[in-house]
Order: sequence, then structure tokens, then C-alpha cells
Amino acid sequence: MIESASLPTFADVEHAARQIAGVAHRTPVATSHFVNERTGAQVFFKCENLQRGGAFKFRGAYNALSRLSPDERRRGVVTFSSGNHAQAVALAGQVLDIPRVIVMPSDAPDVKRIATQEYGGEVVQYDREHDDREAIGRRLASERGLTLIPPYDHPHIIAGQGTAARELIEEVGQLDWLFVPCGGGGLLSGSAIAARALSPNCRVVGVEPAAGDDATRSFKTRKLVSVHNPKTVADGARTPSLGSLTFPLVLQYVSDMTTVEDKPLLKAMFYLWERMKLLVEPTGTLGAAAVLEGNMDIRGTRVGVILSGGNVDLSQVGAWLRDR
Repeated sequence: MIESASLPTFADVEHAARQIAGVAHRTPVATSHFVNERTGAQVFFKCENLQRGGAFKFRGAYNALSRLSPDERRRGVVTFSSGNHAQAVALAGQVLDIPRVIVMPSDAPDVKRIATQEYGGEVVQYDREHDDREAIGRRLASERGLTLIPPYDHPHIIAGQGTAARELIEEVGQLDWLFVPCGGGGLLSGSAIAARALSPNCRVVGVEPAAGDDATRSFKTRKLVSVHNPKTVADGARTPSLGSLTFPLVLQYVSDMTTVEDKPLLKAMFYLWERMKLLVEPTGTLGAAAVLEGNMDIRGTRVGVILSGGNVDLSQVGAWLRDR
């Protein structure tokens, strides 16, 4: 088992792949003639929107919870999340029969909050503008004897998320580029670790919403930058900063960072819906948006894109259509 303070390696991604085998879905890879024609590249979409719980987060959550000791399992876990990690921990805990408490912002999408509750998670809400979710999580862990499972800055979470890129490269072969959505950096750092091992010449690019560009600025300056509650439709990427584990991993393994404004992000999301019949949420579309908007010159190359989640709040679709 990885020591909590250590940085995960590809060996840990391999261990995670064995740990989640037969429980997490091996999600399909989609291609599109229209996308290839539009970009001049051969593009492969890893459909984590079809993962259990609707997002890649189940990989890391199950990897982390399944490694708890019998006593830790009995006492339960606590986490904090705007939605997809919340659902993943609630679902993984249901599978493993582990009590779980989920700290969620009061403005989290209803579809994510309801799913978390239906998976059996106890939801504790907080005010995103005024409360510190990590402090709430630590307090609950101390008061109730729970194990804290953070959404991205945890070695088993990072290793589990890296299995998505591992599967993609195993299935389609060597890649020249890999575009990965970035919030707290768990998926990005795990994917970059896997890509470095399996496709060494692959350039891994993290993609953030322009309003929440903390990781991009951190990458460029090599100093950890934070933002407070960025206003963006990509709710899963409204994290304040990279973590103590993900920041050094991003610096070590990621080739570049880029950002996407909300309008082109929504445009790309609807393109995936209409042309490829793929229901992907805004955060899950970040990598695809960077590819479709031409953020990098990818012509004549083989490109991987991770579609990280598909938990769409249908109540917001009307507003998105008006902003389209």
C-alpha cells in the first residue's frame, strides 16, 4: 500500500487497475469521421461519461475505499465534493458496505446531489461562498472517527484515475497528444503518469475553464496559485488549486496547460451531443473543447481525449441553450 505522503508511480496505476478490475467499467473509445475531418487528426475519445456513477471518479474512489482496513471500513469515510467524487464515494461505499458522509456545496447540481443520496451517502451541505469544505471534512472526520478521502489529493485516488488513460492507450496504441480535463489535478496527474510509461512521446495537455485557470498559472510560474469559487459552467473544475501531490506530479509529467472559455465549452458539449450522441457534462468536455477549438496544432497526429463525466443537470440545459 502506498504511504500517504508519497507520490504515486505507474506501478501504483497498475496496482489500481488490478484492484478495480471487474468492478469499474472498462469504458468504450469513440471516434468520429466529422471530428477527424474538422481537426485534421485521428481523435480517440475515452468515454468516462459511461463509467459507473457517470464519471471517471469511481475508479479512484473504489481503489481508495477498497484498500481501507476492516476497522476503517466499519467506522466509515468522509469526503468533500461538488458532485462527481461525491457520487463515486457514495457508490463505492455502497458496493463495499462502508458508511460515507459527503460534504457538498448547497449549489451543487441537483442531479449530482440526488444521485449521491440515492447511492446511500449522507449529504452535509455548506455555503461555497463562506465555508471551508476541507475544514468541515476534517472536523467530521475527527468528531466521528471517519477516514478522510479527498477528491484528488490522495495517492490511491490519483492512481485509480490514471487507469482511464492506461486503458485508452492499451486499446488504441501510441498517442501523440492526450487532452485531459483538470480541476484539482487527480485525473490529469494520473493520466500523465500512465501516458509517460505507455506512450513516452505523448504530449499530455491539461485543460481548465478560463475562469478557473489556477492550475495553468501554477504550471506556467511553477508556483502554486489558487482561485476562489470561479464562476464557470464547468462545476467539476471549480477547485481552488492543485494539491500537495497533484502539483508536483503535474510539473513532472504534464507537457502543457490550456484553458477554454465557457461559450466554446458549451459549443463543444452540444457538438458531442448532436454529432456523436455522447451526453457529456461541461467539465467532461474540457479536453474535447480544446481539440475542437484548435488550442494546439494537432494536424496529422493521433490524439486521445478523456471525456471525464456525463452527469448533466437537465434543469440547466435551457440556460445553456440561451448562452450557446
